[in-house]
Amino acid sequence: MNAFFASVEQKANPLLRGKPIIVCGNPEGRSTVATASYEARPFGIKAGMSLGEARRRCPQAILVEGNPSKYVYTSLQILDILQEYSPRVEPFSIDEAFVDLSGTQRLLGPALRVAKSIKWRIRKELGLTCSMGIAPNKLLAKLASGMEKPDGLVVIPKEKVSQVLNDLPVDRLCGIGQKTTKILNRLGIFTCCQLQRYPLKNLESLFGKNGLALHNIASGIDQSPVSYYFSEPKAKSMGHDLTLEKDIYDRSELKIVLLQLCEKVARRLRKGRYRAKTVGLVLRYKNFTTFIRQKTAHSFLDQGKQIYYYAEKLLEKFNLSLGIRMIGVRVSNLTQGLQELSLFPWQEKEAALTKAVDNINDLYGELTIFWANRFKTPFQST
Repeated sequence: MNAFFASVEQKANPLLRGKPIIVCGNPEGRSTVATASYEARPFGIKAGMSLGEARRRCPQAILVEGNPSKYVYTSLQILDILQEYSPRVEPFSIDEAFVDLSGTQRLLGPALRVAKSIKWRIRKELGLTCSMGIAPNKLLAKLASGMEKPDGLVVIPKEKVSQVLNDLPVDRLCGIGQKTTKILNRLGIFTCCQLQRYPLKNLESLFGKNGLALHNIASGIDQSPVSYYFSEPKAKSMGHDLTLEKDIYDRSELKIVLLQLCEKVARRLRKGRYRAKTVGLVLRYKNFTTFIRQKTAHSFLDQGKQIYYYAEKLLEKFNLSLGIRMIGVRVSNLTQGLQELSLFPWQEKEAALTKAVDNINDLYGELTIFWANRFKTPFQST
């Protein structure tokens, strides 16, 4: 989808159409850019940029507070349209999806005809535009979808893959991020053709098993199937972060925010029947320098106070004198469906209490009730 959040807002409010708009968090507070309309992008405004910087670059931009439920609803409408053309639809993000048209040619016709039909349906029924790519695999289809924006349609036939990739910068391909790009550039590798020709043994010595993956990406090789929409993959990590209304220097004040973030992460774990073993803490200073530290527990966790126990220890290692702008909690090393036996009466009491707290928060809203930040151990109630 093209500038998805901004396009949805412009569709909902005709007064915003044709004007530079920025979708963000609280426009009156400190926030970051979620997305910018195409009218705002010539000013250099990008997702993740601070709202202050965006305002300086485009003072006339209209700030719109994001409405996640509106975007999710629209995204589901788009997926419904896609599923009318193929049962194999895989959401890649809230505004991207893969559609496998293998075996549909006799019923629907050539892929180009299908793509034009989908674009027409989305424009007519939702009033939005999208850019589409047609290619032999997911990697190349995603590349093609980004070649012409907005409202583009690009086809990469199998016989022209090498021609397309030859002089393409390596960072244009999905799977090669900024850090990897910098390493490759230091090796004198700037294009996909150069990466293809680089000795595979050298890539594997530098990147391990990812060396072969990089070689395949540069060659346009991707054998990953399109997953069915209803077959949701297991989560590898979960997290919550918060950009603070003001820079925080006081550790006790920051711990209050930290506990609430830990509670929100724990709630997500329990809803998905997950438990986590590794806790990570993310801090961003007011100069935008960001640090991440993590610690692995001895057992799996699914309660806020358990996660907080380790996150608090990580927080103690940070110097807060520069002021904290953003704080986040991450959990990884997940397992799903694992339940530990209750050996002691207090464990059964703890499980019943946690369930009661979840029921209250489900009924009255997130963080209606949560743990205080004073407990003797992270695994027993006080």
